[in-house]
Amino acid sequence: MSTETVTPTRPAPKPKWLRVKLPTGKKYTELRGLVDKYDLHTICTSGSCPNMGECWTEGTATFMILGNVCTRSCGFCGVKTGRPETIDWDEPEKVARSIKLMEIKHAVVTSVDRDDLKDMGSIIWAETVKAIRRMNPETTLETLIPDFQGISRHIDRIIEVAPEVVSHNMETVKRLTREVRIQAKYERSLEVLRYLKDEGIKRTKSGIMLGLGEQEDEVIQTLEDLRNVNLDIVTIGQYLQPSKKHLPVKEFITPEQFKKYETIGLEMGFRHVESGALVRSSYKAQKHLT
Repeated sequence: MSTETVTPTRPAPKPKWLRVKLPTGKKYTELRGLVDKYDLHTICTSGSCPNMGECWTEGTATFMILGNVCTRSCGFCGVKTGRPETIDWDEPEKVARSIKLMEIKHAVVTSVDRDDLKDMGSIIWAETVKAIRRMNPETTLETLIPDFQGISRHIDRIIEVAPEVVSHNMETVKRLTREVRIQAKYERSLEVLRYLKDEGIKRTKSGIMLGLGEQEDEVIQTLEDLRNVNLDIVTIGQYLQPSKKHLPVKEFITPEQFKKYETIGLEMGFRHVESGALVRSSYKAQKHLT
């Protein structure tokens, strides 16, 4: 990494560039009121996203389907791990109604991994997209999908409903994948992204986190690997430890280093590169439609 990178040997205060302004504004206040009144579930609120105010003001929000318990136990993720609840077949309609109530212009939908299901949740995924389209015909969609263990018939259900953007996150560099994403495989994620593009998805997207001990050349190699599967959009953000049980932050990456990766990514030919400490998967998602 750059010599400007801060490398704490023990838990240290977050640097100044990670300080978050409290969300404000009329649109944010209105949406926050609706979320509280109708008990709407968004990752924005449950994940305390630092960009919530900015995204909501621009009419973008992220929803999580298939429950809040994951069958995988990734070292970076704050979502609960264990035995998930039974499928709620009314969930597609509930998500669609939430989007309508909030008057969302661009919705991002994600989910936990459901390796316990024969279809790995792909049927609910497809039904959710269909319900959103029926109830919100003007709303555009990004789906941030799991890898479905690389099984094409499950991925095909996403391709058939044709979201405007389909995203699947690499999360980290190849060397750290086994530690960071225990049940995932680096090459499998690349193949999922390749398959999506080859089968006609117009805009594919992925994201990585920095600060887990990766080296600059490894980040650049990951970007090259993503371009080699014709990826269009990439997000690069700072990893922050959800709790003491999760992987520690090895480095706080400087704004200058994030800018360097943005420049490198754009020179490689990505359509959009969002690179910054507070960038998350759905940051500026509405921009990625162009």
